Amino acid sequence: MTAAIALGSNLPSTFGTPTDNLREALHRMESLGHVKAVSSFHTTAPVGYLDQPQFVNAAALLETTLSPLNLLHGLLEIERAMGRDRASAPPKGPRIIDLDLLLYDDLILTTPELTLPHPAMHQRAFVLAPLSEIAPTIVHPTLHATVAELLLRSL
Repeated sequence: MTAAIALGSNLPSTFGTPTDNLREALHRMESLGHVKAVSSFHTTAPVGYLDQPQFVNAAALLETTLSPLNLLHGLLEIERAMGRDRASAPPKGPRIIDLDLLLYDDLILTTPELTLPHPAMHQRAFVLAPLSEIAPTIVHPTLHATVAELLLRSL
């Protein structure tokens, strides 16, 4: 299975700059499967909670044998191990690392813990621009549009 994952960071950490945080997260994602593609790193303005530093965003494609829920748990564990505490941080606030599971092949899933495809990915140019570099022709399974088409609509 191939999963699409969005990465973001806007705080320095013991690993270095936000760019270093993305590199560390990508390295750690190898424990969950094979990282087969990584976009360039994009500097983007914060959305929602505006009083914070700019973000560095990227996207990756991960070949994995993990179930979607086990993959999500693995991504959340990487966040925790790198120092992110989702419980105490403001929503959409500053973070050392953010790993969002966007797509898992063409699976459509809604559970209390996980919704696939990611419910807001089609509205976020900071997610779609990096993803369109590495997977422009992947079709969103509920919107029936390619990532490249969704990016054009989001701009």
